[in-house]
Amino acid sequence: MVEPEHTAGGKPSPSESVVRAMSESAARLGLKSEIVDLLRTSWREMRAQLPVRMDDGSLRIFEGYRVQHNGARGPYKGGVRFHPQAHIDEVRALAMLMTYKCAVMDLPFGGAKGGVMCDPTAMSVTELNRLTRAYTQHIHMMLGINRDIPAPDMGTNAQTMAWMMDAYGQLHGHTPGIVTGKPVELGGSFGREQATGRGVVACMREYAMREGVAPSDVRVAVQGYGNVGAWTCRLAAALGFRIVAVGDVKGAIVNDQGLDIAALDAWTKGRGSVAGFDGGQPLPVDALLGADCDYLVPAALGEVVTAENAHTINARAIIEGANHPTTPEADEILARRAVIVVPDIVVNAGGVTVSYFEWTQNIQQFRWDLDQVNAELEERMVLAFNTLTARAAHDGTRLRQAAFDLGLERVAQAIILRGFV
Repeated sequence: MVEPEHTAGGKPSPSESVVRAMSESAARLGLKSEIVDLLRTSWREMRAQLPVRMDDGSLRIFEGYRVQHNGARGPYKGGVRFHPQAHIDEVRALAMLMTYKCAVMDLPFGGAKGGVMCDPTAMSVTELNRLTRAYTQHIHMMLGINRDIPAPDMGTNAQTMAWMMDAYGQLHGHTPGIVTGKPVELGGSFGREQATGRGVVACMREYAMREGVAPSDVRVAVQGYGNVGAWTCRLAAALGFRIVAVGDVKGAIVNDQGLDIAALDAWTKGRGSVAGFDGGQPLPVDALLGADCDYLVPAALGEVVTAENAHTINARAIIEGANHPTTPEADEILARRAVIVVPDIVVNAGGVTVSYFEWTQNIQQFRWDLDQVNAELEERMVLAFNTLTARAAHDGTRLRQAAFDLGLERVAQAIILRGFV
């Protein structure tokens, strides 16, 4: 058995935090201990050495992983992350979350995740191409259109998926459905790039409706201006939400009257950061989470809302665009402060939902138009949000607890029906 690792200072590791939430949910549901034992660890984990010849002729050895957590509900599904912090326990935790995310969204997938410890921003296109192919060649035997289907994640994109599809195809024949999040020209789905942000905004809109407030009366702060954060800002602004603060690793800006997102996009396109944008006042990066706002959207790395900074949160609700951005300790503090947390495994599920649409389109060899993709996504996000809030109200639990209860209940039912316990 692979035990969860601990972080420095004895704090729970990311996977240990997910296991704790799952175990608490299992206790509420009265599940058999055998089911908990099955889900406590991953079904399979691969750690691969990835030698890559760099542009300067030197050889660098990268470390890559693919973790398959549980496949009781269907083929494994999960992104591939290129990031310096994409270590094995982070990837393991993300794979676990994918299991429950797919179940909450009622998608016919299990949970997986991949990662390579690297800094893609410091690598050339040719170096990233070689690294992606090396990674795919090491994990290809784990993949399959009915076995495990990767997708983009932090540090990867449609181009990365095109390289993965090609590398897999050279070994197994042309198989577009082996990855999702591909370029449209290679069988990708319309709407995939903005899907996660669109799902975040759908949840934000539904939550505002439940509060009885108009989007124009809601001030939003977004941490992260990558794919998820940028699309969240664009789509939320289009609905009338006032984006008052945005930040990334290089800087942050604030404007209580609302940022001009179109102008911000133009600024970041040439500079790669929101830092220095003259449409707002500069804000220290570490002050963004405490910005004066109504809704806070963490849309970058995990575990950014911690016990150390949870008391500085000024938002009345956190809409989790990133994966596990809030630690369990912070969750407790936020609950005591009556700050509502709308959890990641529903909020950011738009990406995997449209990945499901892409997978089905590839199998059928038939493409949906953008309107159909967006309409199907909207329907599923609203259903998942309403099911989540109804469950929390019925059981008297927090939204995150209700999400784990819903997901685990469905995974457990599949485990039992398949005869594993």
